[in-house]
Amino acid sequence: MSGPEAVAVFMMIGGAVYVVRPLAAAIAKRIAGEHRRPEPDHAETEDLRAELQQVRHELADLAERMDFAERLLAQQREAGRLPGS
Repeated sequence: MSGPEAVAVFMMIGGAVYVVRPLAAAIAKRIAGEHRRPEPDHAETEDLRAELQQVRHELADLAERMDFAERLLAQQREAGRLPGS
């Protein structure tokens, strides 16, 4: 191997190590368990729970309204089908 070829091979190997080393370090940290998610903010969690509870309440109200509307429509259809009405 001549001088320029050796330099090219050395640079390619060095570049590969330079690119792969941070990736390997990140994988090693994850395997070791050092990479953990930060604890959530308790105030933010409580706000999200309150908002979720409000959405559930609104959804229940909408379900009741839809049931009421369906009953009214069913009564109108049945009234139109009955003879003598």
